[in-house]
Amino acid sequence: MTFLKTTTFALFTMASASTALAQEVTLRFQHFVSPKSANPTYFMQPWAEKIEKDSGGRIKVELYPFMQLGGKAPNQYDLIRDGAVDGGWVIPGYQPGRFPEAEAMELPFMTTKSGEAASVAAWKFTQKYLMDDFKDVQVIAAHMHGPGLVHKKGPSVKSVEDFEGLKLRGPSRAATLLLDKLGATPIGMPVPAFPEALSKGVVDGGVITWEMSPSLKLDELTDSHTDVAGDKALYNLYFIWAMNKAKYDSMPADLQAVIDANSGEFASAWAGRAHDEGDVVGKQVMTADGNEIGVLSADETARIMALGEEVTAEWIAEATDKGLAGAALVEDAKAFVAEGQ
Repeated sequence: MTFLKTTTFALFTMASASTALAQEVTLRFQHFVSPKSANPTYFMQPWAEKIEKDSGGRIKVELYPFMQLGGKAPNQYDLIRDGAVDGGWVIPGYQPGRFPEAEAMELPFMTTKSGEAASVAAWKFTQKYLMDDFKDVQVIAAHMHGPGLVHKKGPSVKSVEDFEGLKLRGPSRAATLLLDKLGATPIGMPVPAFPEALSKGVVDGGVITWEMSPSLKLDELTDSHTDVAGDKALYNLYFIWAMNKAKYDSMPADLQAVIDANSGEFASAWAGRAHDEGDVVGKQVMTADGNEIGVLSADETARIMALGEEVTAEWIAEATDKGLAGAALVEDAKAFVAEGQ
């Protein structure tokens, strides 16, 4: 009888250990764009698959596009923080003024046209300045996209004067400040609202990347796409890929290690590279559909850069008035970008 009890206890203990070893964690991440756009295609989905593989199938990451789990894109950070979702894609600039230091990475002509290189710089900048701002979540990656361009109805812009009076969608405060300097009427809105605004004539166009163009049907809704000359982007946008901190903390140490191994500079560069891959495809689609592809002259680009410098100087002054190290933020952002050139 004693032998049976001992054997039964041993089997129960082994079964419990086996169950613990095979513990499954499902993480529900959401984003606000088409699953066919660049970041979900070339980063989010492969990242989710790598997490599952590296964990031996113990972690499953489910991806929900178009904010299918609820909420609006501007509130994504709070949804993650509060545990409404386990993780997701956040554009801090969708809440102007909440994460002011992050805006330094978004200033005009701050980054090169390589999303991967810009994203490595973004991660380094985040490590130095922004981890306290994002202490309520577990930051997995911080990244940028490729070059932002002007997409509009009608012919391409060829000079600063061509911006006068255009109603243009801007994704961030820094972008709208530059559009205002250019003489346009900037209208801030998240990316999901852009196609409808175009179709209803609320805007004449806007600034966004090549890679987002096909999923937003910009080949149908706009006629021209214009980049600036040189190797610096007209503007860029800062993102984080993050998860709920309590969810992360509740995971066994070995599974946390899987997340950690797929975080940081490695994941940030990967996310930026996804945009670079998507930009190639997006430009091909716009070109194949017969849309006008324009590049501003070096002289006109220089005029825009001068206006961008005014935006940066005013941003530094404003940040300094708020008690932030405005000049240092900009200098360090530029230094981190230069390291990748």
